[in-house]
This record gives sequence, C-alpha cells and structure tokens, in this order.
Amino acid sequence: MKLLTTQMIYLKRKATFILIGILSLYLRGVDCREKIEVPHSFEYYGISCRKHTAFLTDFGGVGDGKTSNTKAFQSAIGHLNQFQSDGGSQLIVPPGRWLTGSFNLTSHFTLYLQKDVVLLASQEVSEWEVIQPLPSYGRGRDVVGGRYISLIFGTNLTDVIITGDNGTIDGQGASWWGKYLNNTLTYTRPYLIEIMFSNQIQISNITLLNSPSWNVHPIYSKNIIIQGLTILAEVVPISPNTDGINPDSCTNVLIEDCYIVSGDDCIAVKSGWDQYGISFGMPTQHLIIRRLTCISPDSAVIALGSELSGGIQDVRVEDILAINSQSGIRIKTAVGRGGDYGSHADDNYDKNAFSVINNINYSDMIADNVTMAGRLEGINGHPFTGICISNVTISMPADTKKISWNCSSIEGSINGVNPTACNMLHEHNTNCPFPTDVLPIETIELRKCFFR
Repeated sequence: MKLLTTQMIYLKRKATFILIGILSLYLRGVDCREKIEVPHSFEYYGISCRKHTAFLTDFGGVGDGKTSNTKAFQSAIGHLNQFQSDGGSQLIVPPGRWLTGSFNLTSHFTLYLQKDVVLLASQEVSEWEVIQPLPSYGRGRDVVGGRYISLIFGTNLTDVIITGDNGTIDGQGASWWGKYLNNTLTYTRPYLIEIMFSNQIQISNITLLNSPSWNVHPIYSKNIIIQGLTILAEVVPISPNTDGINPDSCTNVLIEDCYIVSGDDCIAVKSGWDQYGISFGMPTQHLIIRRLTCISPDSAVIALGSELSGGIQDVRVEDILAINSQSGIRIKTAVGRGGDYGSHADDNYDKNAFSVINNINYSDMIADNVTMAGRLEGINGHPFTGICISNVTISMPADTKKISWNCSSIEGSINGVNPTACNMLHEHNTNCPFPTDVLPIETIELRKCFFR
C-alpha cells in the first residue's frame, strides 16, 4: 500500500466565509484612449533590479490590438538573454493593446507591464506550440496527449519577475471554454503563466482576465512570491477550470494580497496525478496563503488537490475573505490518485494507493448563510486523523433542510464550535495550534528598483 501524504494544514485568523446569492459580474477592459502618456520614470519592488532595459517597441511591437507581437516578444527576450550574467535585464511593455501568442522568458529577467497595458492572447491556434505532458501527470489534463504551451512560459530559470503597474493580461478564453465544453479539444488548453523547474520567481501587481484554463501555474519550482494579483474570470456563464493560482510540486511559496474571481478554485494546491505523481515524488510544501479575497460560486476558495499524489505538507492559511463560494477549504482525494471525480490519468493507477490525511487545523473562523457547516468524509478503512477545529461559528438559514455536519471515517477534536460538530470529533479544551516559526520565503526583502 502506497501512502500519499497530506498533512500539517493550518487555517486561522479572520477566515470569513460569506455565502450569499449569485453575484453578476461585468468585467470591463481598459478604456481605449487616443493618446496615452508614457511614464518617463517609474519604480517597483522586486527580488532583483536590472542593469539593462529595452522596450517592446524597440523590436517592432505595435500596440493596436490587431497586429501580432509574438515575434516582437520573442526577439526582445532573445536579445536580452545575453545580459543574464551582466546585471540582468528588463523588458518594458508601454501602454497599448498588444496581441501576442506564446513567448518564453529568460533568467535574471523582469517583464514589466506599464499602466494601461493589455496583453491580448492570440486566437490563432498556430501561435500556440504543442508541448509534452507534465511528467507528474502523464498526459494532458483535458485530453490524452500533449498540451498547448502557456501564454507566458519559462523552464529551468533563475530570478524571474513578472510585474507592473497593474497592467492586464487577457487570455480571451471564451473560445477555449467552448471547445472544452463541446469536447472538441485536440490538446489540453493553455494557461496564462507557467514557470517550470525554476528558482526565485516573483509574480506581482498585474491583472489576469479570462484565462483559457488555469491562470498562474508554478510547477517543480521553489522560492516563489505571488502578491497583489487581481484575477477575474466569467462566472455566469461558467468559465471551466479557470483556477486562480495553482502551486504544483513547489517548495517555499508565499501567496498574499490577491483578489480572485474564479470559475473554479481560487487557489488549488497540487502535486501530480495518480501513479505519475507518486513516481515523480515531488510534494508541495512550506506554503503560505494570506490576505486573500475570493469569489468562487462553483468551487472552493482553497483546494488541496485534486491531483495530490506527490504529497502536500505544511500549508499555512490566514486572513481569508470568501464571498459567494461553494466551499471554503476542500481537500480532494480518492483511492489511487489523490484526486476526485472518479477520473484517472489511465487504467494503470495503483488501486492500493491511499492518501494519508492528518493534522488539519481550522481555527478562528466565521461563516454566514451556509447550507452545510462541514462535510468531512474520509476513505473507508483509511480514516483522516488529527482533525482539529476551534473557535468556529457557522450560521445557517433557518429554513435549510440539510444536516449541519456530515462526517465519516475521520478522527479529531473540537473546541468552541457552533453548531456542535459530529460526534467523531471529540470535545477538547484547547485551541488548535498555528505555527509560530518563520518560513524562509517570509524573510526575503524586495528591493526598490527604478527606471528613469
């Protein structure tokens, strides 16, 4: 029997789940202007500052929303690649609407989107290279086979920053959503940003709209800071699998101060699918999520899984506001996978592989207008243990017809929980612990970088 471990999950402090009626969202693009002022100087905070600078217009970029800038991005980054060992470089995208297909980043590099920038993902499928499936997944997530490369992509990089003055990346994902829902995809949909096998990553102060699928996907990487993102997707009608941020087989990650409206999970923590994730064996660990506002009518604010076969451990969540969301914290797992929905990468998954879920702590939470206080279902014969819930108040509508708690195959304790949880969780007179140690990712000080 193989054990897929998910443990040491801590959730506390102002974790408020407000579940209200359907919220209609109208997502507006950046206003078109006849003349946009280009700043002569600006500053930003980064893990590193750069010695060399170029503008996309230096390489033939045209920001009219119609001309393809794929070659301009590729040429600019190809030119700046020579400065990796000479103080690094930054590519500045000036105000405008920049249509582009996929492009790759380089090391010791900053992509800076100025105010009133909109990067528009190309609708031409020919501008999206098809690449191999992820090794910890074994196949494309949407369909068997390869996958379309992400709009902004990088692998085996060091010291990479994607930031700006709240510039926008619009994935124009509606056509991709239609193909997925109609089962007409040839390959798995692209993401907006994916960084693989890399170290020292910063993604901050930008807006992401209408991704074809996941928005931000760091995978097989470490030392990652993601902060100040606004991520928006249509929720009426649904935009399938438009997860906000998905750290996947990553170590030492900080996600903070983000606002996410998602057609799926706002944050989904992952580590590989079925036997491929078990074989690859790279967990997601030492993850901090804090000061997050989330709207997710059809899914979870924070999900662990569904692909978690490589393990997840030491996840710390605090100061979360959830509005109109299907569930607050959801752990998705099943026999053989770490996964749910009864789906598997193929028929070769290990039917004797079970997830070990333990040391999951919830504390200092308020939830209003919910239909079920808690649904805690372990795996029959393999119970989830060490569940701790303290100082939690949950309000349910007076006319609700559902039971307040649904529990099976779990063990743990409660203290100060209203309504009283199921009898599988025993009363205890102490609160659930929250870590007091400081993780290395919290000690990184960003530098003030200037351009004049």
